[in-house]
Amino acid sequence: MATEQELSAFLKGVEKRAFKRSFFHVRDEEAALDIVQDSMLKLSQHYGDKPINELPMLFQRILSNSTLDWFRRQKTQKALFTHFSDLESSSDDDGGFDWLETYATNADEAAAHNVESLTERKQTLQSIEKEIQELPTRQREAFLMRYWEEMDVAETAAAMGCSEGSVKTHCFRAIQTLSKALKAKGIEL
Repeated sequence: MATEQELSAFLKGVEKRAFKRSFFHVRDEEAALDIVQDSMLKLSQHYGDKPINELPMLFQRILSNSTLDWFRRQKTQKALFTHFSDLESSSDDDGGFDWLETYATNADEAAAHNVESLTERKQTLQSIEKEIQELPTRQREAFLMRYWEEMDVAETAAAMGCSEGSVKTHCFRAIQTLSKALKAKGIEL
């Protein structure tokens, strides 16, 4: 059974990655924050008494389901307000999420001490973010779980509710698409 401190430490450890994953899916910072907070509350309320080693899988599944619920609500809202375009909000702006704030560490900041290298890094990270956002939903989800969350194939398949072969296919296609798009922009990783 997870103690209150273990649960708190777990949630603190996954908070930023969960936000980034949600942000990639919904492309709205406020919605992503709501999804992550809702997922954390559900985990705490319903599964806080589970062993600590079960929490990562449970949280990933809850986060996926909360994201799907958000999309369903958006679809319903759009269907209801199709004829009332003045009631729809246009929240298609990028929100200005800063990759450097997420990725930069003290060591990275010391290495990238001049403005030119910081600007170059920021532009590269923004290009990568844009290309990840352009991936189809299932490819993006599989890619982020495997390479961002560092989940293995079996865990990713369980969280996505599909077979391990599907996860491998989604990841392969995502990597191929990202590689091709980034090479076209002159970015070699």
